[in-house]
Amino acid sequence: MNIGDTAARTGLPAKTIRYYEDIGLVVPRRSANGYRVFRDADAHKLTFLARARQLGFSIKDCRNLLALWEDQTRASAEVRAIAKDHLSEIDDKIAGLMAVRDTLADLVDRCAGDARPDCPILKGLEGP
Repeated sequence: MNIGDTAARTGLPAKTIRYYEDIGLVVPRRSANGYRVFRDADAHKLTFLARARQLGFSIKDCRNLLALWEDQTRASAEVRAIAKDHLSEIDDKIAGLMAVRDTLADLVDRCAGDARPDCPILKGLEGP
């Protein structure tokens, strides 16, 4: 498969596939004229990476998950630990976003939104 076919099959842009190749996540074969030749295994690996990235795993985590995926003697505890750490990071981000949302909702509620120049939103943006 060429890179265009692989991109269509995996849903990844060719630029992303090239990047994954540059950082060593996939290593396609090369034809005599130097073109990339992707095997089914490469496409499967790229699909795995795409899904992991959709779930927000970092490139480092993707590299580790990919290595574990390829290792048939792996312990699922290692995979679980990576996923659990990532889940904790997501929970922290959600908590931070909820705090931001609550603060902004409070400012919006306190603003009359009328013709007066006094605006609690602008006051709130000045600082605590």
